[in-house]
Amino acid sequence: MKHKAPIKKLAILGSTGSIGTQALEVVRANPESFTVEVLTAGNNAELLILQSLEFLPNSVVIEDETKLKLVKEALFDKGIKVFAGKKALEQIVQMDEIELVLTAIVGYAGLASTMNAIRAGKQIALANKETLVVAGDLVTGLAAKMGVQIYPVDSEHSAIFQCLAGEFQNPIEKIYLTASGGPFRDKSQDYLASATKAEALQHPNWNMGAKITIDSATLMNKGLEVIEAKWLFHLSPEQIQVIVHPQSILHSIVQFKDGSMKAQMGLPDMKVPIQYALSYPHRLHSAYKRFNFADYPTLTFEQPDKNKFPCLDLAFEAMKRGGNMPCILNAANEIAVSAFLKDRIGFLQIAEVIEKTMAKGNHMEKPGYEDYVNTDKETRKFAEEIILKTK
Repeated sequence: MKHKAPIKKLAILGSTGSIGTQALEVVRANPESFTVEVLTAGNNAELLILQSLEFLPNSVVIEDETKLKLVKEALFDKGIKVFAGKKALEQIVQMDEIELVLTAIVGYAGLASTMNAIRAGKQIALANKETLVVAGDLVTGLAAKMGVQIYPVDSEHSAIFQCLAGEFQNPIEKIYLTASGGPFRDKSQDYLASATKAEALQHPNWNMGAKITIDSATLMNKGLEVIEAKWLFHLSPEQIQVIVHPQSILHSIVQFKDGSMKAQMGLPDMKVPIQYALSYPHRLHSAYKRFNFADYPTLTFEQPDKNKFPCLDLAFEAMKRGGNMPCILNAANEIAVSAFLKDRIGFLQIAEVIEKTMAKGNHMEKPGYEDYVNTDKETRKFAEEIILKTK
């Protein structure tokens, strides 16, 4: 007899972004498994309206308060509650009807909502790696206290999570996080000095939002994932290694104390780890394209070039120093990437801005929540000042 998984009631934070739209594709394909209770967006009111008309959530939040009237008028006759602003975004996750919150907001902005969702006892599907990068100690500590499970959505962390199924009594010796190497893996330092925004946004394997795609090009995305892995799986920096795997088929590896290794494989499609996080512990059928070994006769692996991509070492340094240093790293990176996307700095200057900001930042060993908030604010100011001086 086929076992039917119970319906899960979802809140999707950042529903108009890359992860959010793909999550709704998963919901669309599995109407018997999910209902959408809450959708939120930053400023893309038009897409939020279309999504709401299709999925008919209980409530929606548009963070841009100037678009509240537009969304309200469009959804008025559907009986959907409409809210606006950052406070509404932080509070909506506490709604009784919600069972699982997918945090797909990009960057530091996702921290407060995730913390509130955990306080309310909601299960978390985490696509916002910055939440753990910035305040991993607070988030994981609160989750443990509230009995909340955090299901990783990043393909690499989902792979580790899947490899640990049935192995929870066996300690991890080491994990390998795989990286595609991004669009500039085989490019020279001279090429990177004049690399354009358009070139950096051409990821060879994954379809992602602009910020994450630039992070992939600098390898900062892998650096942030290293810090995220530390908190998700309770690891020391020495237990985490990054390996470049250009084909993006083998998503990550766990090594155990007997020397055996487990890996999770599949085509590079974010809907697979999204679906796994939303449906856990059940695996739902999907119509996604299957991997064919004949299409990939060779899978290759190489060490990352840390000279060309210094952001990876900066992330390891921040992780080892601990405290609020990963928060400083993240805030500086968000400002630097934004500046690059606006053609204010060159590609190689992203790492330079982050390094200089980390050197200037006020390191705290045991920060509290307000310390993280103040660190983020101060770091963004420092980074902006550094960018202005580079012009």
